[in-house]
Parts: sequence; structure tokens; C-alpha cells
Amino acid sequence: MFLGEYLHTFDTKNRISLPSKFRKQLGRVVVVTRGLDHCLYVYSRKEWEKQARAYAGQTYGNAASRGLARLFLAGSAEADVDGAGRILIPENLKAFAGISGKAVVAGVAERVEIWDETAWKSYTAAIERDADAFAERLGEGNPR
Repeated sequence: MFLGEYLHTFDTKNRISLPSKFRKQLGRVVVVTRGLDHCLYVYSRKEWEKQARAYAGQTYGNAASRGLARLFLAGSAEADVDGAGRILIPENLKAFAGISGKAVVAGVAERVEIWDETAWKSYTAAIERDADAFAERLGEGNPR
């Protein structure tokens, strides 16, 4: 399971270092794809195969299911983890996430997310501000 957030900088070749705590679990080849909220999702190859099968099953469903399947599947790219623990992020994916300069690499259970630093700060500030209301809404209809 991936947990925590780390601040990293892209180098001039569009490579970013993965946190050392994440590298073993991710393996030597990862899959990077467009994520929700304009971040990038990074999966181990094994986890991506599970995710891809689930998305592929949705390609004939309703328009929303097809759209999400296309977002994740067509937007994916394999990346080798080099000896320094870096991966190359394709320019189109970096542009999708609006990443310029520093990025936050965050562990989110079965995946790693890469965010533009400013976008991450804005997103987490909003979530922190509204967390109590979210918890209450999620708890509605769930008797304890």
C-alpha cells in the first residue's frame, strides 16, 4: 500500500524520481495514465493489469463508463524505472496534469499520484476545509 506525500522536481528530460519507499512495490516497469482531478496515476504493472481489465469491461457500457475507460486506457504509457528511481513522463501526460516545475508524489492505496505542486496545495486545502461536511454526507444513510 502506498502512503504519504513527497515533493519532487522534474529534470530537464521530463523525468521524476519516485520516492524510495515506493520503488520496490512498483517494480521496474510502471504504467502512468491520466487520472481524475487532473493528476497522473502511476501503477505497478501487476496492479495496472487488474485496473485495465476492469476498465476494458466498461468500454461497451454507458457513455460515462466508455469515457472513463478511454481516459485511463488510451492515456496510459509504460515507463521504465531507471537505476536512480526515475521515470520518464510523456509530455502529453505532464501537460494534462498541468505540471510545471515541482510536483507532489502521493501514495493513495494501490496507486501513486503525481500532482502539480500548486494544484495539490489547492486541492488539499479545499478537502481539509470541507472534510467534516464530506464525512457527514458519506455517513448519511449508514447507521452506526
